[in-house]
Amino acid sequence: MAKAPFLQSRRQFLAATAGFTGAVCFGNTPLRAMVAPRAALFDISLAQWSLHNALFKKELDNLDFPKKTRSFGLAAVEYVNAFWKDKARDEKYTAELKKRCAGEGVQSLLIMCDGEGALGDADAAARKQAVENHHQWIEAAKVLGCHSIRVNAQSKGSYEEQQKLAADGLHALCEYGDKHGINVIVENHGGLSSNGKWLAETLKKADHPRCGALPDFGNFRVSDKEMYDRYLGVDELMPFARGVSAKSHDFDDKGNETKTDYDRMLEIVVQKHGWRGFIGIEYEGSKLSEDDGIVATKKLLLRVREQMQAKIDAASRDAASRDAASKKDGK
Repeated sequence: MAKAPFLQSRRQFLAATAGFTGAVCFGNTPLRAMVAPRAALFDISLAQWSLHNALFKKELDNLDFPKKTRSFGLAAVEYVNAFWKDKARDEKYTAELKKRCAGEGVQSLLIMCDGEGALGDADAAARKQAVENHHQWIEAAKVLGCHSIRVNAQSKGSYEEQQKLAADGLHALCEYGDKHGINVIVENHGGLSSNGKWLAETLKKADHPRCGALPDFGNFRVSDKEMYDRYLGVDELMPFARGVSAKSHDFDDKGNETKTDYDRMLEIVVQKHGWRGFIGIEYEGSKLSEDDGIVATKKLLLRVREQMQAKIDAASRDAASRDAASKKDGK
């Protein structure tokens, strides 16, 4: 069963909290009844890695990421710690970043954390240090109003040894997350973590309610010689999902992603597992500019979302017609 989604935008918040129909009057003149707009099947966020070239080249500053996100008509962000590596515990910096998000009406969802050590290190002292290295990002996530930090389940050894070690590190980090109300979610991100079965089993072994997954559509390369089926992998990870990452690289002349069948993938995510949270754009291609790649991914997600909603509406109408006919026959 998919995790409960998080309320994402002011539009969705209003849609979710205004679920009523009522008569409205202006003076003695009744106006048309007000009906709350239907919430979208899922909303769309922007993963900061989509702009990694601009950020590494200093063409875009991390503090301007919320404003840049708004320029794409999006209202939620997923940070990458590499672009503000030494700022996690800088109170003035995080306060300014939070202020800019508020000014743009942008919600902070999570921080993707890399380079802080292996949470499944075979050496107990090194594993403990890796856990402690991540504490600062849990603290920063709390300040920004995120729900999670994304980590890696990096380890070495046999299949079972890596599960045991990674689960131990994840559980310890989740205990720190408890103190701040922040979840610890793992992305399929190379090595055995890109084996959906291994990662799902590891999350179970971590045995903590704050431990979840960030299924990525494209990161299923276990090694140079082994690729894991992306559709199977996402299916296996969705029961643990606290976020979803829509990886994209290239597009055909019809706007479809060339490596991932988005119709098939979103059928798994949204229809099969009932995901109703954010799906984050993570463009990694080189044929389009970063801006154009983000736009192309957004268009694809919106198109598939619209098609899925149309199918749901049609099925609902058919069911209502059958029900009405059944009642009529019963009379």
